[in-house]
Amino acid sequence: MLKIYTDEGYTGVGEATNWPGSPMIEAAAKHAGERIIGMDPMRIDYIWTKLYRDLNWVGPFGASMCAISGIDMALLDLKAKVLGVPVYELLGGAFRKEITLYANYWFINGGHNEEDYAQQAKKVVEAGFTGLKFDPFAHTSYFYGDDLSSNLALTPSQMDHSYNISKVVREAVGDDVDIMIETHAMLNAKTAIIMGNRLADLNITWYEEPLGPENPEMLKAFRQRLNPEVSICVGERHYTRYGIRQLLELGVCDTMMPDITRCGGPSEMKRMATMMEAYNVLLAPHNPNGPLSTLSSAHVCASVPNFFRQEFMFNDVPWRDTVIDRAIQIENGKLVLSDRPGLGVDLVEEEMEKHPGIREAKEGFYI
Repeated sequence: MLKIYTDEGYTGVGEATNWPGSPMIEAAAKHAGERIIGMDPMRIDYIWTKLYRDLNWVGPFGASMCAISGIDMALLDLKAKVLGVPVYELLGGAFRKEITLYANYWFINGGHNEEDYAQQAKKVVEAGFTGLKFDPFAHTSYFYGDDLSSNLALTPSQMDHSYNISKVVREAVGDDVDIMIETHAMLNAKTAIIMGNRLADLNITWYEEPLGPENPEMLKAFRQRLNPEVSICVGERHYTRYGIRQLLELGVCDTMMPDITRCGGPSEMKRMATMMEAYNVLLAPHNPNGPLSTLSSAHVCASVPNFFRQEFMFNDVPWRDTVIDRAIQIENGKLVLSDRPGLGVDLVEEEMEKHPGIREAKEGFYI
């Protein structure tokens, strides 16, 4: 979390990134923040471009872009508060003010067996959510031990286990609930293709990050070997409009999931969504983050025509809504945006000081 102050008494709040790498992002945000002292905070695009070009020397993406993302979020919040309008008004106005969510991190209890997954999935639907995501491979092999070779393949029995977990979730939630399958780009290509094709009969909404972000051409080859009924979603490790251009041109995915704390902030996510619209690709922001990320992503989702769903942590730290001065409003699986200026909240700094640590991976899950 970060906060920008002006000499006229206005402030803006932002969020830079989630685990891992938070200490690096904190340092980058402090450095980038020092570079904008004295600038006109209303010149948001100018400041974004200035920071992008200045910090490009250390790499156009990564930690520097996370810092820019948090600063951009805070500047939009600040400017919207000065003008007395919600952030979505600065992004072009709202297509919608109720943002459909999908649940993640709903599966963390129990023994990670079929029965436990089914019972927890039912609770998601009972809470009003019409979509959920999970990684059925996470408790097979690749999150255990220090041997990175375990990341490459699954045994036939492990494949069966992953498929059966997915099947019982589908049976538990019914045919009308969207199921997103995550891989965290941990499977080798052969295993990822086998499992993607095998999962096709469960009518999954998307198959997420079957390969890493390094080689779009390889992702195209993967797409050609995958059942055409299986959609691909990528984007949480892609930064800015420049980073998604080749993916769009290759036509490798139907949905993209940029992360607002990494991709360049709300301003850049809106630009990315506009590019995606030209290729008939849907926006579904990645968001295993804090309340400011959740709200700012929702403001972008409100402002674009090609929105699909936004990620939401079904189980989170108990102080998620106490580090801000107003709780996020969730009703029947949707985030309801207010008309309050800016992002609609401010940070409660006294409460934040009680929780200086970062979220850690729990029981082998990356979120």
